[in-house]
Amino acid sequence: MRTIFPVAVVVAVIVGLWYAACIPMNIHTAATQAERAGMVIDPEGAAERRDMGAIALALRNTGIWGDTWAQDKPRLPAPHQVVTELWETTVEKKVTSKRSLIFHGWVTLSATLLGFGIGTVAGILLAVGIVHSRAMDMSVMPWAIASQTIPILAIAPMIIVVLNSVGLQGLIPKAIISAYLSFFPVVVGMVKGFRSPSQMQIDQMRTWSASRSQTFWKLRLPASMPYLFASLKIGIAASLVGAIVGELPTGAVRGLGARLLTGSYYGQTIQIWSALFATAILAAVLVAAVAAMERATLKRMGVGR
Repeated sequence: MRTIFPVAVVVAVIVGLWYAACIPMNIHTAATQAERAGMVIDPEGAAERRDMGAIALALRNTGIWGDTWAQDKPRLPAPHQVVTELWETTVEKKVTSKRSLIFHGWVTLSATLLGFGIGTVAGILLAVGIVHSRAMDMSVMPWAIASQTIPILAIAPMIIVVLNSVGLQGLIPKAIISAYLSFFPVVVGMVKGFRSPSQMQIDQMRTWSASRSQTFWKLRLPASMPYLFASLKIGIAASLVGAIVGELPTGAVRGLGARLLTGSYYGQTIQIWSALFATAILAAVLVAAVAAMERATLKRMGVGR
């Protein structure tokens, strides 16, 4: 109860502020619709209303506040509209329907997991090389850092065009973009993890005549596990962002990115917000799955929390 109550209070405040924000955001549309329905909104007329600020108009017309929460194409949809859209596009739609968020979520999830796997393996291998080779440390690490300064929105279309030219389409280009975003946290985290053993521990392994590989498997790798899972939590979220970004330049018709794209084309803000919430829920599930793997692994290693 002590944990639930503060969370419930925070959620209630956010929802209340959200409803309040809908009023000035949607008041002009609500006032126009009310006027067309024959209601007297402002004696001064529509011309002055257009020049009036949203907050002033909202304060002058408190009677139509409820209309701001029931617009077909609102600037800012109300919370209940987003929840209703989520319910209708998940529970009430078949998972094979192209209007189902579960269908689109699976498309995005496939690219996310493939890209995450590629990025994780590449990141761990690069980290191993950086830790064991000073040349790689001096050459590869700066390039890995520099690669993250390039905006993904700038290179995503180029990656897709290049891969399409060699016959790679569909899942692979999105997975490559996803891997591009996810490998860097893994590289940084694993380099830190592999270097986390103290010099005393490394010297002790040497006194036991342990080889380089034995030191790696028996000391460096176990010590890096907490760093690995911390990096994976960041990497899985970055992979999801990469998969969605990869769907945008292609004009995709499947995936959560496609739902965002079509919603923006036709001004369906409720669809956009429901896709955003579906993305957030999917990210939370993926991070929770990594956290569960972390607890199980660390517990098996005898360092469970």
